[in-house]
Amino acid sequence: RQSGRRYNLFLKRRLRIDKRHQSKDSIFFRDGVRRIDFVLSYVDDLNKEWEKKLVSFCLFEFSLMSDLSDLTFLGQESEDGKICFVKIHAPWEVLITYAEVLNIKVPIKENDIPSMVENPLDCMLAPLRLPEKVMHPEPDYFTAPFSKEKQELYLINDESTFFSPSTRNRIVNYILTRCPYGTEEGKKKFGIKRLLNNGTYSAAYPLHDCQYWKKANDPNCDNERYTLYMEWARFLRFYKEQPLDLIRKYYGEKIGIYFAWLGFYTEMLFLAAVVGLICFLYGLFTMDENMSSKEICDPAIGGETIMCPLCDRECEYWRLNTTCASSEYSHLFDNVATLFFAIFMGIWVTLFLEFWKRRQARLKYEWDLVDFEEEQQQLQLRPEYEAKCTQKKKNPVTQEMEPYLPITSQAVRFCVSGTTVLFWVSLIIASMIAVIVYRLAVYAAFASLMENTQTLQPISGLLTPQLATSVTASCLNFVIIMILNFLYERIAIWITDMEIPRTHMEYENRLTMKMFLFQFVNYYSSCFYVAFFKGKFVGYPGAYTYMFNRWRNEECDPAGCLIELTTQLTIVMAGKQIWGNIQEAIVPWICNWWGRRKARSNPENLYSRWEQDHDLQTFGALGLFYEYLEMVIQFGFITLFVASFPLAPLLALMNNILEIRVDSWKLTTQYRRPVAAKAHSIGVWQEILNGMAILSVVTNAFIVAFTSDMIPRLVYYYAYSENEDSPMSGYINNSLSVFQISDFPDRNKPKLNPENFVICRYRDYRYPPDHERRYLHTMQFWHILAAKLAFIIIMEHVVFIVKFFVAWMIPDVPADVKAKIKREKYLTQKILHEYELEKLKERLCQGDKRATQKEFIATEGRMELSRAM
Repeated sequence: RQSGRRYNLFLKRRLRIDKRHQSKDSIFFRDGVRRIDFVLSYVDDLNKEWEKKLVSFCLFEFSLMSDLSDLTFLGQESEDGKICFVKIHAPWEVLITYAEVLNIKVPIKENDIPSMVENPLDCMLAPLRLPEKVMHPEPDYFTAPFSKEKQELYLINDESTFFSPSTRNRIVNYILTRCPYGTEEGKKKFGIKRLLNNGTYSAAYPLHDCQYWKKANDPNCDNERYTLYMEWARFLRFYKEQPLDLIRKYYGEKIGIYFAWLGFYTEMLFLAAVVGLICFLYGLFTMDENMSSKEICDPAIGGETIMCPLCDRECEYWRLNTTCASSEYSHLFDNVATLFFAIFMGIWVTLFLEFWKRRQARLKYEWDLVDFEEEQQQLQLRPEYEAKCTQKKKNPVTQEMEPYLPITSQAVRFCVSGTTVLFWVSLIIASMIAVIVYRLAVYAAFASLMENTQTLQPISGLLTPQLATSVTASCLNFVIIMILNFLYERIAIWITDMEIPRTHMEYENRLTMKMFLFQFVNYYSSCFYVAFFKGKFVGYPGAYTYMFNRWRNEECDPAGCLIELTTQLTIVMAGKQIWGNIQEAIVPWICNWWGRRKARSNPENLYSRWEQDHDLQTFGALGLFYEYLEMVIQFGFITLFVASFPLAPLLALMNNILEIRVDSWKLTTQYRRPVAAKAHSIGVWQEILNGMAILSVVTNAFIVAFTSDMIPRLVYYYAYSENEDSPMSGYINNSLSVFQISDFPDRNKPKLNPENFVICRYRDYRYPPDHERRYLHTMQFWHILAAKLAFIIIMEHVVFIVKFFVAWMIPDVPADVKAKIKREKYLTQKILHEYELEKLKERLCQGDKRATQKEFIATEGRMELSRAM
């Protein structure tokens, strides 16, 4: 304990703790010039564990100071004395050294390329616009990768502001994640992440520049956080455009590209939502014209049609008109507009993806990401990879020795990882089967209860046994989904860490594929069951099919299974969105309120900027990953099953309008400032979206063919109708087969038949009991099946042809952007070559023998070549 106290006293003296002259809400050191680029915090708790951590703590900072003698440290305690803060400033020499290492682009000349021609509709869109200073916080420049040898080439007006705060914190984070501090079992220990994981440090974060609700008193502060809150993060600004350039400047390109994608996706949803609403209204206004529901509700038809029992023994015979209300509501989603909307969404998703590529290309140009290649990231190994891989081999690209993981170790890790993923996917399938068993088990109970309970008579027309089973099973399924998600997220991260991916990109891509595969099966399996399996393998009275030879398979409602798919989709989709917003907004707010409860007892002027940020939540490295995952799962709901629920895009649009403001609000007010990171695209998510777009065409074709009643109705209309004046009359009678009650085996026969019914009806196309081929499928069944298969083939080919034609017609990069990229490259090369030429001339004038006439001629030749290009 005494040694621990001596260590702590030594550390406090070395960190020069002085709380008297420090401005509490400043992001600068006492001199008001040096910016605090990063803050490390640790808990001052003298115990045996702390003494071990203190050794790592001292070694880490000693290593930082020995490698980077210019890096500035200053320590300070919180007001309660329990938490100590180490504030780090990166001086000019450190910044320019690592700017060259990270290939950071910096301005060399103001951009003189004319801006886009003004849109004549801009005056109409003025209410949606933000002030120009907010939309474009800094001028546009020609840029070039930084080089220490060419400093006079760049527009360096002030060294303290030349690198933006986001670039500065990115550089410092790069240093911190790669700083070694010892060895353990022959392996190097390095990186701030390891020290955070073992509790040596409690947090590491860059500072917000001010409080979000008011501007800072410091005139040197840009107050960008305040501007973002006032113009972007408040819900009352939901109708305004997003200040993407300011988001990129404050948070970095990776977060900027996410909000650009989310905003573009929301804009495109507006068109899909309008068309979906029109299709829904068409179903609403034509509800009274639906001949099928009229016949079901007619006392002379539906009231006289006796249906076979819904379950064995306990259930009674029932009349068809008891499903009158559900048949009317099913017409809202099962009508001719369903087919049109399914085809429209197949084309819409292509337009969305193609136009996003164009928007992304424009952002790449505007944000200086044109030359940013993934190879640059792939050359940067993960610190965890370097620490855990002791063997080395030569990199064929850099020709340098670097760590590598032997192929045998990789194979073992991949086998364990694959087995784990397979186990969890199997667990999801098992849980889905359990929900199906629940549906089968309680179906009989609901059927018996609703037939025998008088209190349910007022709602018995709306709440059928099928619907009651579907609603409760959907709610149960949603709870299981949330529980499995909670567990699997941690498993997915653990097995991805175990694989030891080589680069950050590999790590994100592997984790993304694992999580998406799991979420895909978890969220969509129940919808796939209702859409493609429920009611398809029922059998017929007297020869029903059973699951595990015990539970009789479910039947669809006489009006079809589409209304049940709609119910399932609505509950899971809406429940996920509501739960997601609660998790994203309310939970962080409660955590921050709880964390600040003691701080509020102190005067505001004693609550420092680093303490305020320390009490906020951490926006981890996987923060954006979960945001993308949430939106891609939603994208699946509005594309894969949209034929069953035209209002899905409208629900998604309303959610996304809220989602943009919730994400911006929590990022600006509830989370510490994330470390800036570069990204020139949405990464592997683009490929996932492309795959879902193709799959959606297939699923919607199958939904229209096999889940809705459209094809059977069309076959009846054109081939079997006998009434020319009203072609759809008689369809219900035609779609119901006849069963002779005396043919019931004891296992299926109801206990009671008080009205002595002789026959009952069931939904299928089979011959009657007096036919020589009794209870076998009729020719109409095979005609309908052939029509369904033909429809699937025709619809898929038509939509795919249109999709690929549209994709071919729309170039990925706009023509004006291509021209600007070429123009900027030419002008940048010209500026660089002119600079090299001037330097050579100076060296020749000074008599530098190394600057030969040959170099001079070569430089002029390069200039001529760039002009020609």
